[in-house]
Amino acid sequence: MMTTSAADHEKRVVAFSSVCAAVVLTATKLSVGLWTNSLGILSEAAHSGLDLVAAAVTLWAVSVAGRPPDSDHTYGHGKVENISALFETMLLLATCVWIIWEAIERLFFRQAQVEVNLWSFAVIALSIVIDYSRSRALKRVADKHQSQALEADALHFSTDIWSSSVVIFGLLGVLAAQRSGLPWLANADVVAALGVAFFVIRLCYTLGKKSVDDLLDAVPQSLCDKLLAAAKVEGVIEVRHTRVRRSGPVIFADVVITVARHTTIERAHAIADKAEEAVRLALPGADVIVHVEPAADKA
Repeated sequence: MMTTSAADHEKRVVAFSSVCAAVVLTATKLSVGLWTNSLGILSEAAHSGLDLVAAAVTLWAVSVAGRPPDSDHTYGHGKVENISALFETMLLLATCVWIIWEAIERLFFRQAQVEVNLWSFAVIALSIVIDYSRSRALKRVADKHQSQALEADALHFSTDIWSSSVVIFGLLGVLAAQRSGLPWLANADVVAALGVAFFVIRLCYTLGKKSVDDLLDAVPQSLCDKLLAAAKVEGVIEVRHTRVRRSGPVIFADVVITVARHTTIERAHAIADKAEEAVRLALPGADVIVHVEPAADKA
């Protein structure tokens, strides 16, 4: 069983590797985008620049979230991961606004000559390879340690693969326009940039909704049902009340059970311990508190 410190170290390592990858991609895309004047590549460079900020915030978030509970944060610091995911969503929306604005400018108000060469395709291909490798690494660690911040990053970079593919199709359209003499194909790069924006908007909705749900302590009904079923151990007459919240990777569960009125204190305590153990088996790693009350007399 991996210790908490070892888990936090693994999360920080994979988050730091994501920051390094973002630095390489941002610098490379910006250089090639300015050289070729491709809006598709420049939009990807802007996207990668915000990826860098988001990856840095994620690194900070997983570092803070690993701190133990204290007198000011009795449930720990796990919510920092949710805040970082929401911040990442805001950055992505800002990217969308810029891409859509620039695309409309180029489509209707001014023309921009795009130079397509081997470097144009090489930088996007490099982006796809890096995004694929880091999204898999982030997803593996996120699933292993139930990290909301790393999960958001993994989803983000897996979607980047598709947006980069859209840019490649756009560059192919520009290249076809130059060689075939069909001017309408020259707008393929701009259309590809809009495709990137739509991918990002969809991502924003997914990330934003999940972040807000976690910050508001929303939990799926299936989780509550699992808790309810697990707490009904031998000796429990009724599971009167359940309450669940998540803080980072940790689930906190409060359960109120009833036992027979004349149950001894020792027996009631044993039943509560058994209920706690059953809930922890159903929800691994959960912080569980079980409160025992006597059942009401039958009328």
